[in-house]
Amino acid sequence: MKYYFLLIGLVFLGCQKENNSALEQTSLNVAYGSDPEQKMDIYLPADRSNASTKVIVLVHGGGWTQQDKSDFTPYVDTLKKRLPGYAIFNINYRLATGSANFFPTQENDVKAAFAFIFSKIDEYKISQKFALLGASAGAHLSLLQAYKYTSPVKIKAVVDFFGPTDMVDMYNNPASSWAPPSAIAAIVGGTPTSNPSLYQQSSPINFVTAQSPPTIILQGGADVLVSPSQSIALNNKLQTMGVAHQYVFYPSENHGWFGANLSDSFDKIQAFLMANVN
Repeated sequence: MKYYFLLIGLVFLGCQKENNSALEQTSLNVAYGSDPEQKMDIYLPADRSNASTKVIVLVHGGGWTQQDKSDFTPYVDTLKKRLPGYAIFNINYRLATGSANFFPTQENDVKAAFAFIFSKIDEYKISQKFALLGASAGAHLSLLQAYKYTSPVKIKAVVDFFGPTDMVDMYNNPASSWAPPSAIAAIVGGTPTSNPSLYQQSSPINFVTAQSPPTIILQGGADVLVSPSQSIALNNKLQTMGVAHQYVFYPSENHGWFGANLSDSFDKIQAFLMANVN
C-alpha cells in the first residue's frame, strides 16, 4: 500500500512540474554571470510553449555608464498587454566606469545574457522567436547583437530607440556639448585614431547585410545626445541592403519622450513586431 501512495505522489509531482508552464511566472534578479551587474528580470506568460511563445529582450540605456533594468520596469505591463503571450527578459550589463569595463564588455554581456536565455529554452518553455528592444546605449547594444550574431539564435526583429549606430561619427560629430568626444573615448578606452578596430567593431552600421533582421528606428529631431544623423545613416544602409525596416521621426523630441509620442511609438512597435516576428 505504501508503494501505491508513493507512486501516486510521484505522478502528482510530475504533473505539477509539467503544468508550471500553464502559469504566469516572474523571477527577478536572475544571474546570468558571476558579476553582480549580470542580472535579469524574467516575466514568463501563462500557457507558454516551445512552439509558440515569442521572446523580447529589453536592454536599458544610460550612456553605457549608468542606469539599469529598472528603467524598463514601468513598461513591462504595457508590453504584456500589447504583446500578449511574449516572454519578457529585462537585462542588466556591466557599466563602464572610466577605468574598467571598456567596450566590448557591454556587448559581451548581452551575448552572455542571450546564451543564458537560450540554454533555458526548454525549462522556460519559450520558442526561438526572439526580438530585441533597446533605448539609447541599449539600442546600440541591441543592434550589435542583432546584426553581428546569429548564434545561439538569429534575431527576428530589433527595436532601436535613438541608438548610436556609428561610433566614429559619434566621436567626430557630436550631437552637442552634452555628448563630447572625450565621453566616447572614456567608454571605448581610446579614440578612433588610437583604436580604430574597436570603433569599427562597435558600430552596428558596419554589420548590416541583406540578411539583417527587420529593424524599426525611432528618433527625435531635437536629440542632444545622439544626433538624428545616426538613425538616418542606419535607415539609409538598411534601405540599400533591402532589409525590412521602418523609420519613425518625431521632429520636436529630445533624447527620450513621454505622452502622446510614446504611446504612438508603442503602437508602431506593436504593429512592427506583429508583422515581423513569426
